[in-house]
Amino acid sequence: MAPGPGRPSSRTLGSTAAPAVSEPEGSNNLQDRLLSEPLRHSDFFNVKELFSVRSLFDARVHLGHKAGCRHRFMEPYVFGSRLDQDIIDLEQTAVHLQLALNFVAHVAYRQGIILFVGRNRQFSHLIESTAQDCGEYAHTRYFKGGLLTNAPLLLGPGVRLPDLIIFLHTLNNVFEPHVAVRDAAKMSIPTVGVVDTNCNPCLITYPVPGNDDSPPAVQLFCELFRKAIVRAKEKRRQVEALYRLHDQAGASAQGPANPPSPETLARLGLGHSP
Repeated sequence: MAPGPGRPSSRTLGSTAAPAVSEPEGSNNLQDRLLSEPLRHSDFFNVKELFSVRSLFDARVHLGHKAGCRHRFMEPYVFGSRLDQDIIDLEQTAVHLQLALNFVAHVAYRQGIILFVGRNRQFSHLIESTAQDCGEYAHTRYFKGGLLTNAPLLLGPGVRLPDLIIFLHTLNNVFEPHVAVRDAAKMSIPTVGVVDTNCNPCLITYPVPGNDDSPPAVQLFCELFRKAIVRAKEKRRQVEALYRLHDQAGASAQGPANPPSPETLARLGLGHSP
């Protein structure tokens, strides 16, 4: 979980106070505008266009486990049973998935550290490749208990915990709750998790009811999370460049430049007008 050598230095956090760095007077104002702009829109990153109920159905996201394996806290997300197999309500999955993707995009936009976690060996390479493609981290091996709660002791005082953990599987390889789910809840780390009908969604901040066993379903979830993160980082670069251009125009005109209107952002594909 410690930032690798290839990551930007701004993503690391030491235990001691960082030395004071002189910044331009308008840098704080620019930072405030960058962070506040996405909060003015309900779907600033337009994640609802990344998937549809039909795409979820084609990826077999609706297929749950046997009815006898159903967790009692997953009953509100079960549409029914067919041939003793639970069927997940995809309408609810679509709503929860949009909320989860929107939250993931906001964390990526704010340059947060995102950790992908999964324990199924079948999808280890897929999860690691997804994290690498979007410039984030992955942990698909044995997760030692206390790795989050005792991180300064185990990893050193300069470690920074992830700002978000995405669970592609909330159970380990012996069908027990993943220890990282409990540790993340103890450390108040927000989590996004795909929860099958045999999982407990209570400790997941943004649970996404869906099939976590079929390769098409897991591939779809990985692709959606990757697209949301990449889109958010690209939006960050675009909005930052747009604001800097407006600031330069205001400085050349010897007066403060008005921030870009929502209509301007919408025309440039950077947001949605109210």
